[in-house]
Amino acid sequence: MYRLQTLDWIIIACYLAGLMLLAAYLSRGQFNREDYYVGGRKLTRWPIAISIMATQCSTNSILGAPAFVAFAAGGGLVWLQYELAVPIAMVALMIIFMPLLRDLRLVTVYEYLERRFDIRTRLILSGVFMFVRAFATAVTVYSIAIVIDLITGLGFTWSVILLGLFTVLYDVLGGIKGVIYSDVVQMSILLLMLVFVAYMLADQGGGILQVWQTFPEARRTAVDFTHHGFGDGHSFAFWPMLLGGFFLYVSYYGCDQSQAQRVLSAHSVEEANQALFLNGLLRFPVVALYCFVGVGMGVYAANQADFLSTLPQNNGQANVNLAVPVYMIQQLPVGLVGLALVALFAAAMSSLDSVLNSLSASTMEDFVGRFKKTRWTDTAELFTSRVLTLFWGSVTLTLAFFVDDIAPTVLETINKIGSLINGPVLAVFTLGVLTRWCHSLAAIAGLLCGFLFNIYLWLGHPGISWLWWNLIGFAVAVLVAALVSAVCSPTAEEALSEPDDDLLLWSLPRLRQLLSQTAWKSMSFILLGWFLVLLVVLMCLN
Repeated sequence: MYRLQTLDWIIIACYLAGLMLLAAYLSRGQFNREDYYVGGRKLTRWPIAISIMATQCSTNSILGAPAFVAFAAGGGLVWLQYELAVPIAMVALMIIFMPLLRDLRLVTVYEYLERRFDIRTRLILSGVFMFVRAFATAVTVYSIAIVIDLITGLGFTWSVILLGLFTVLYDVLGGIKGVIYSDVVQMSILLLMLVFVAYMLADQGGGILQVWQTFPEARRTAVDFTHHGFGDGHSFAFWPMLLGGFFLYVSYYGCDQSQAQRVLSAHSVEEANQALFLNGLLRFPVVALYCFVGVGMGVYAANQADFLSTLPQNNGQANVNLAVPVYMIQQLPVGLVGLALVALFAAAMSSLDSVLNSLSASTMEDFVGRFKKTRWTDTAELFTSRVLTLFWGSVTLTLAFFVDDIAPTVLETINKIGSLINGPVLAVFTLGVLTRWCHSLAAIAGLLCGFLFNIYLWLGHPGISWLWWNLIGFAVAVLVAALVSAVCSPTAEEALSEPDDDLLLWSLPRLRQLLSQTAWKSMSFILLGWFLVLLVVLMCLN
């Protein structure tokens, strides 16, 4: 076991102290809960875009993507197919969801559901978000705590406390601005370390060309058109990754508070769309870097026959999720090991901080603030918001002790959790935005049936790719909602009040507003062109 040296600890201490100072500085501009949760709606495209990417490029990616590419059964560069869905999903978000949601000046996206349907729909969707996101975040905490323990020898419990203490503290102080601007710093550190690790792996493997030629041919395949994922045992075929990925990403970026909150913080609809546009362009190169690290790790493990035997064991097998941090420990000199741990801290914190702030926002806006009996002062609301962030930090850190092995890699675990509910949640928002006929009972019935059907697929038909759950759950939810709307009458209150035009995309005022804006058209064509370029590049890798 590697023991951190004094220089390593100094680097780590400087990083953590810098985050605390940044959070303290940003906290000075907070006067109410809107400042705390959406930054006064003054944020611009670049910080938002980088923050969104930083959350996605988390410890789960550092650990899971290389492990999937290098070691996972059925893995390899096919994971890059998943990224083809991102540019298309950003187009859908820029046209259908974000202009409408940002114009309503929401703090949580679930507030829209109360305006469009009723309070029940809002509370149910917000509650689903809290449950799923808290559990997924616990997996993130679990994965990084193992790495901290591996490098420092502190033990799992103290590793969780070390990670949680600083992340929760700067999140409590900094609010959404602390989340976004710290993500910019953390993303920079993370990318620099990954580029350095990729360079080392390429150098040790005899150069990029030699590494590529040595990597197993089956794992070099980046596009799999030969399988479909419907019971053929191939979860990572092209169509489930593209179509399932599209529904997953639209739901995640548009209907999940942890992502949508940053876009709601944008200064204007144009800034929000620009942030989504930048994410659609820049995310693929970042994920490709992770995957190249995986290629290098696979070649390194093949050349160093005893490398896998040095990995910690999990259920009697080498824990390949720890391949990258173990490589760093073995190969990096003193000081750089500390910087590597800082990069892993940065990756974990960039995911954890945004989730905690969004969980706090949903609790405050959708539950506490909605049902409080008296009017609170701005100071009381700000204090309560910070307490709720502290509460959710405690919950997710506690849950980290109860998640372990529900999928072969950390990366797959996170996506499986979300895929059970992403499609049905997206269906509710889509029905709200695009239809007048769907009422609250129909939306809730669709959500429940879509989720239960995905559970049925998970337990009863494991051969169906979990990526299809996103599309299937969406389709089932829409069909059930349509059936219930046709059979059951809306409530008396809903029957008396048609949805306002500002809640529907296809209303005449909304269409005029959409058509009057030209920027989204050019950005959409660029993103669709980028999708085609990426598809050609991946096909050339086959």
